[in-house]
Amino acid sequence: MGKSAFVNLSTGDIRITETNPDDLRRFLGGRGLGARLLYDLVGPNVDPLSPENYLIFTAAPLAGSPWPTSARLHVTFKSPLTGAYGYANAGGQFVAELSHAGYDAVLITGRATVPSILRISDDAIAIESAPELWGKKTGEVHDALLGADGKASQGRVACIGPAGENLVRIAAIINDRGRAAARGGPGAVMGSKNLKAIHAVARNRPPTLPELRVAAREAVEKLRADPHLDGLRRWGTLVLMDGKNIGGDQPAKNHQFAQVPFIKSVNAAAFDGYVAEHRGCYACPIKCSRDSKVADGPFAVEVEGPEYETTNALGPMCWVSDPEAILYANRLCNEYGLDTISTGVTIAFALELHEKGLLDADDLPLEWGNPATLHGLIARIALRRGLGDILAEGTKRAAERIGHGAERYAMQVKGMELPRQEPRFAKGFGLGHATSNRGADHLYGLPAIDLAGAWDVARRLFPAEIVPELMDPANEKYKADMVVYGEHFCAITDSLGICKFSTIEEYALFPEDLAPGVAALWGKPVTGADLLEVGERIVNLERMYNVRQGLSRADDHLPRRFTEEPAPLYEFEEDPITGQLRQSPEPIRYGLLHDFDAMLDRYYALRGWDGDGIPRPETLRRLDLHDLTA
Repeated sequence: MGKSAFVNLSTGDIRITETNPDDLRRFLGGRGLGARLLYDLVGPNVDPLSPENYLIFTAAPLAGSPWPTSARLHVTFKSPLTGAYGYANAGGQFVAELSHAGYDAVLITGRATVPSILRISDDAIAIESAPELWGKKTGEVHDALLGADGKASQGRVACIGPAGENLVRIAAIINDRGRAAARGGPGAVMGSKNLKAIHAVARNRPPTLPELRVAAREAVEKLRADPHLDGLRRWGTLVLMDGKNIGGDQPAKNHQFAQVPFIKSVNAAAFDGYVAEHRGCYACPIKCSRDSKVADGPFAVEVEGPEYETTNALGPMCWVSDPEAILYANRLCNEYGLDTISTGVTIAFALELHEKGLLDADDLPLEWGNPATLHGLIARIALRRGLGDILAEGTKRAAERIGHGAERYAMQVKGMELPRQEPRFAKGFGLGHATSNRGADHLYGLPAIDLAGAWDVARRLFPAEIVPELMDPANEKYKADMVVYGEHFCAITDSLGICKFSTIEEYALFPEDLAPGVAALWGKPVTGADLLEVGERIVNLERMYNVRQGLSRADDHLPRRFTEEPAPLYEFEEDPITGQLRQSPEPIRYGLLHDFDAMLDRYYALRGWDGDGIPRPETLRRLDLHDLTA
């Protein structure tokens, strides 16, 4: 049984207790435990940037263990971006250090009187003043606390940059220099608490149960033998770039388009020339991460990545085609401590507003495809300077301040900017973006079975009679079935502390493959169905948090662009002489969400929620959530 630490930065009180075993039974740990704690501790009247909010770091039961890809850190909080349930998730090495120190959860509330850091070790936690770190970028903080060589014996760091200090609502927490717990503004919550960094050092690694070691070894072998993971191993997530551009799932110019003609400049092959090293997170046999380097020129930089989401957000979404400019923008976001997804979408929002005659900036040309504009706005957002002070609020609040119909161009759900899928062609993702309890989110359900052509997975999971229509990307009828299953599986994965690339991304491991690991921890038999019920319980708990905040069906909707503006899909052919792509004169078809409300109705019915999206009492009783109220 692990420990939970309660840290009050206002009073200096630190209390370490045994983690509630009933919470671990019902919610596993990680995301599930964080959601339960947030529900109990942070009510609807708490302002997200007030001392009363909690920032909850959870190390799930498999995190830091020999289980493959057990590297996911989970951070739960009331979101300053959405005003409702929030969490962020990051890979790397930090969570293993926290787990090895023996902590299931570290709960931080209050506000330090001076900028401070939190030191965590196996047997003690201390709050230390660190005003000299305030104002520093994330790389400088890592250097100050770990040394420039960053030896593992010195521990691991999670910190904020200037964006978090300035309460930018899209600010991230950066761990291991290039990993970001980013979505929903956790960096702003950390900044509001005057907490600059957490430095964790584990001196003694706890023993691993023999049964868990055996189960982990079997899971590793399955991952190593799965050819579906070869693309991730070779190219990382940039393997997605070309296929998404062909299928109309490469959002561009603030979702005005679903493809770019310059895909060859920003695909995996284009970035491969900058790769300095391939590596992986803790206990990862996939190793999809890449360290990239631009050796010289105006964009000389070294950075971990880029990932697909970052590349699209800072590239096609802003019509930027220079890979070196994208790498440089990625590093700027990491150093300032910004969510690359929300940053890119927010900048694209500003550029379209300028295109429509609704926005200007005195000191910067708001031009599509201009690297200087991209980089300049990143800095201004992080420092809240000029136009950046408005954009630092995120697209929803910025649109409300700008007015004149700007809301139409804010690509957000519940206040959080859309991730990098195009809902008019990736319709399962469109529904998933809308229903996700933390706001627009591709990782809440990852409903990509149809887009991947994974017929074997569909036949295994769904009734045979619905599979043909479910697997048609253009058919909306059964997308809800895919979203519901995916949300349960994702909740399990997040609550166990493992990476989705080993599970729902390619279905290399199914819930029943995870069950032996949980059975080893619990000391009793566990099935895949048992785990899926836990996942369903977590989703309903998170929903009830938002219901208590006043959210309902009205908040489960996408921007009008996706239901009112058809997106053209073109064919591209390579010119045999120049090697450049030529776009077909006319679109081959159009993408649009035709009956989103019907998709939402089926989703609610499958979930056992009423027509307004509120879990029915009988659903809560079935899931052992009878103690929850709106």
